[in-house]
Parts: sequence; C-alpha cells; structure tokens
Amino acid sequence: MEKIKKLSKYRNVILPILDIICIAVAYLVGVPLVSDTNIYYISHYYSYRVFWTIIVSTIVYQVVFWISKSYKSIIRYEEGKDYLRYFLLCIISSLIVCIIREIFLLDIASPKLTILAGIFIGFLMVSYRIIVRYILVNDLVNREINVKTENRQNILIIGSGNAAHEIIKTIKTRMKELYNIIGIIDDNKRRLNYTVSGVEIIGNRNDIVKICKENKIDLIFFSIANIDNENKKQILNICQSTSAKVRILPGINEIIKDKKLFGNLRDVEIEDILGRDPVKLDNENIENLIREKVVLVTGAGGSIGSELCRQIIKFNPQKLVMLDIYENSLYDIELELKSKYPKIEIDAIIGSVRDRKRLDQVFEKYNPYLVFHAAAHKHVPLMENSPLEAIKNNVFGTYNVVDACDKYNVKRFILISTDKAVNPTNIMGATKRLCEMIVQAKNKESKTEYAAVRFGNVLGSNGSVVPLFKKQISEGGPVTVTHKEITRFFMTIPEAVELVLQAMTYANGGEIFVLDMGEPVKIYDLAVSLIKLSGFIPNKDIKIEITGLRPGEKLYEELLMGEEGLQKTAHNKIFVAEPIDITLKDIDKKLDKFKELLEKECIEIGDIKNTMKQVVPTYKEENL
Repeated sequence: MEKIKKLSKYRNVILPILDIICIAVAYLVGVPLVSDTNIYYISHYYSYRVFWTIIVSTIVYQVVFWISKSYKSIIRYEEGKDYLRYFLLCIISSLIVCIIREIFLLDIASPKLTILAGIFIGFLMVSYRIIVRYILVNDLVNREINVKTENRQNILIIGSGNAAHEIIKTIKTRMKELYNIIGIIDDNKRRLNYTVSGVEIIGNRNDIVKICKENKIDLIFFSIANIDNENKKQILNICQSTSAKVRILPGINEIIKDKKLFGNLRDVEIEDILGRDPVKLDNENIENLIREKVVLVTGAGGSIGSELCRQIIKFNPQKLVMLDIYENSLYDIELELKSKYPKIEIDAIIGSVRDRKRLDQVFEKYNPYLVFHAAAHKHVPLMENSPLEAIKNNVFGTYNVVDACDKYNVKRFILISTDKAVNPTNIMGATKRLCEMIVQAKNKESKTEYAAVRFGNVLGSNGSVVPLFKKQISEGGPVTVTHKEITRFFMTIPEAVELVLQAMTYANGGEIFVLDMGEPVKIYDLAVSLIKLSGFIPNKDIKIEITGLRPGEKLYEELLMGEEGLQKTAHNKIFVAEPIDITLKDIDKKLDKFKELLEKECIEIGDIKNTMKQVVPTYKEENL
C-alpha cells in the first residue's frame, strides 16, 4: 500500500509516459499491417517517417488528453463510460494528426496508418488502465480485510438488473470482508447460468428455499425496485420459508437519486408482504377543491393529521392551517413542510378542540374553506381507563369543530373515523360512532357539507402494532399478541389519506365513506412474518407470547354496520353508507346525559359506560 501511495504522487508523470509508450508501440505494430513491402525495406525506408509520426502524435495526444483533463481521472474509480471516452479521444487525436499532415504537407505516416494506430492506441490505453484499476482495487480490498473469510455472511441476490450490478460492485469493492455472494435469482429462464458482474444466475424463485438451505444463506438482498406488488408479495412469502434475513430495495420512486442503491436497502416492512396495489386518484377533482383555498387540519401533529398536511399541500392551497394541542409533533411537521414548500403559507396553531373560544379565534381569523378533523384520542386500552377524557376530546371536541364550521360557513367538513365505531365494544369506538352521528345530524341543518371517512388500522401510526413488534424483535422478544385468532384490517398511512382526499371530492353531505381495506390479516401471522423476515425462527429464536384480549378489544373488526347498507362510488376502493335518520335535537339530548355526568364531583367508570350504552345503542361493553 505504501508503494502505491508513493506511485500516486507521480501519477501525472507515469501516466503520460505509459501513453507515449502506447503510441510508439501502436505505430510500430501498425506499419507492417498497412504496407505490403518486406520488413527490411520498411525498417529502413519508414524508420524516419515513423519516428516523426510518433513525435507529432505524442504532442497532439498529450495536448488533447491534458485539455480534456483525462489525467485528473482517478483510475481506481473509472468505469465503462470513462474507457469509451479514452477511445473517442484517441480517434479525435488521430484525426487531428491527419489534418496537420495535410495542412503542413508533413512527410509522416499516411492517414490509413494514423487512424489504425489511433484505434490500437485506444485499446492499449484502456487495457493498461483496466489492469492498473484491478491491481489497485484488489490491493485495497485485501489490505482492508481484517476478518477471516469464514466469518463472512453468505448472501443471495434476487433480481439481475442494474440494481443487482450496483450492489455487487459495492460489495466487491468495499465490503468483500463482510459478504460472500453465492449467486443471483431471476425468473427469466433465458438468463440462467449467465453472470452479472461476475456473479452467476443460479435459479428462479422456486429455487430460493433449496439454494438457501444448501449454501447456508444468511442474507437475501431483494434488488428489484420496479416489481408489481403481487409478485413482490409472492417472492417475499417464499423468502419467509428460509432462515435468512431479508433486506429489500424500496420502490423506484422512493430511491434517493444521489445515493448508491446499496445504501437504499432496508429491512422488509409489513407493507411489502401485504401486496397492496397503489391507489389511483382523480387528482384534478382534488386540486379543484384545494387549490387557492384555506384548509384547516385538526390533530395536525398526529400520524394521520401530519400525512393529511403533507398531501394537501401538494395541491397548492392558499394557506394550510395546522391545529394541535401537542407542540412537539406540530413543530416537526411545520418545519418539514416549510422547508419543502417555502412559497405556501403555513400556520401552526396550538389549541385544543375542547376549547370553544380558541376555535372561534382560529375560525374567525382564517375562515377555512375545508376542514379535516383528525384530532382524537385513539388508544383503546387507555380510553377504557379514562373514558371521560375520550368523551371530552372525541365527542365534545368534534361537536365544537362541527359547530364552528357551521358558524363560519365552511364549505366542507371531513371527520376521520374508524372501523372501531362499528358495533363498538370499547369507549373509544363508541365515541367515534357518536361523532359520526353528530356529523350526520348536523348536516341536515347546515349549509356546510359534513361527511365522515371510516377505515381500519394504519401501518406505522402512533399506537400501531407493527412498530411494537419490530421493537420487541430488536430486543430479542418476546413478541406479544393478545389472541391467536385476532384479525385486523391494515392500510398504509399515505394510502388511507389519499383515499380520504378522494372521498372528500364525492361528499354531498351526510355520508359515511368506507374505505376498502383489503383482506383482514391475522395479527399472529403478521408477527410470524416479521420474525422470519428479520432472520429469526418464530418460537425458537423469538418467542410469541399470547397475553389475552385487552379491555374493550374485539377479535374481529367490522367496517360497516348491518343496518347502513353500502353503495359504490366512482372509486373502486371507496364505498358510502346510507345516512341513519337522526336529528341534531336527538344528539343534544344524548350529549345532555354526558353533561350531567361532568357536573358530578365523583364519576364511576361504570356510570360512564352505562350512559354510553344509552347514547350509542350498538355499544356493547363485553369482548366479542
């Protein structure tokens, strides 16, 4: 390594000398090829012409290479495009030599020999640079290896495209001490036994399990960025049958352009194995409602509220007003959006939906055109222990926002609801059902168009089970599941919010929109998948512990109440439930019952739940 460092100091001398040698060799070899005279005659008759040709060519080549800054290129990092550039520079230089010969009538080699020599010079220059690069890279890698080769992890790469090439190149040049590449998987039968950057394609998806077992694969790198969700899901399901940990390249739109592909490999997320197709939106209708309008989002710092803000701002509102009681998360989303959208007015407002006077101040100042109400307490077990707080925040908070929308002539109000509002078995779900009833009742007496959007669990949201599982796996377990048969509907946060925005364009008032959440997922199976894809064996390396259903928790969630009916909309993932016949007078009577409770000094949880059963007939306290 020390010798290489010393040589690098003199690279600007060594490389030109090597190039001059290439020029001389090329002409000396080229003379016999273009002449039909015997060698003895050539050596005497052409010697002086060849000598002066080499001199002229050397001057021209050196000038061209220095002007093009070719000697500034670091050989260790050169690639195909650099080698092609050298060839082109050699051809250009040989053409310049020919032009000089004709202009100055020099007695030097013919254009035929000059062009032939130019091609040969290019070949020689590229060849020795490739050899030097190979020596440098291998010497560097060998010097950096401090770990015995038997400690390297065996990896299998899925996909044989550009991403695989990039990953292989990165491993071979900088991570040879960490990884041993066993081979590549590709479903294209014609590519079998071919190689990518020296690594052989050894099978298709059906061979993954066998190859992993025979070669003791530690890691699988999934390198296909532009694969459809169904095929991705199928291949990842196969990978679960192995003991290897899986790392995955995100979709092509997620890849940061100025980052190497290897740096984008990440652990498999549950979204990858759910295999949900991307949502197709009618962006024109959404933009028509949002563009140049003032939009207010309550609960803007939460997982749903913040994503609403991220997507709303893409449609160029006149102003985005973000309201939340929790300052830290609100500050985070404010900083994020202001840095990305400096030309759009963004106001972050601290305030609670419980505070009617504060809402009046906000609505009077900003006069919003659209309101998205995402502020709510959502954690089921916590609300079982503090039911009155759920009623204050969810029910009366929603009533306050709904009333403010009517008072300040808001065009459209959208409530973010939940599948837990259907036949609720917990206080949180019951409060959200009551919120839906408030929205439907208020819509009958107001010019504002009120609607609700109901969906199930969103992946990665605050309180979601997936982040909990990942944390438990990283700590070595156990992974806790409340019941082996418990199922839930899942949707990504961006997907849910996209459909909320689309449903907003369909609202005429009074609807409860229901999102198609796909097939329900067993939480136990989800835990098994995450453990396997993390490279562990369920109930051996990582235990799965059944803890029992929590207070208010169902085995199965429902998205639609039986008496509501269901109708299609223009979007295949959005349905609408018929409004239930309820008046604002009925709602006021129901809320009066809670107001009576609030006036009491000591309130028992049992009293609150009994009152909730009277107010929301479909609420049943026991677990189902």
